[in-house]
Amino acid sequence: MEILIVGAGCPKCQAVEKVVKEVVEELKISANVSHLYDVREFPKYKVTITPAIVIDGKVVMAGRVPSKEEVKELLKK
Repeated sequence: MEILIVGAGCPKCQAVEKVVKEVVEELKISANVSHLYDVREFPKYKVTITPAIVIDGKVVMAGRVPSKEEVKELLKK
């Protein structure tokens, strides 16, 4: 599983990355979590509002920091 956090590095973007990494660790999911900071690359993923979570190339959430429970649901799909 490829999980990409899209955001320029603001506190919300960092919070999303932290929550996602914690959930991946808790659920023992085999996933590569990375962070895209380059604003020029955001259109490749059709991201218009950050922070965003992209799982295997698909934007699954944008514009807010999800709870751990929300991230768990996203990763189960």
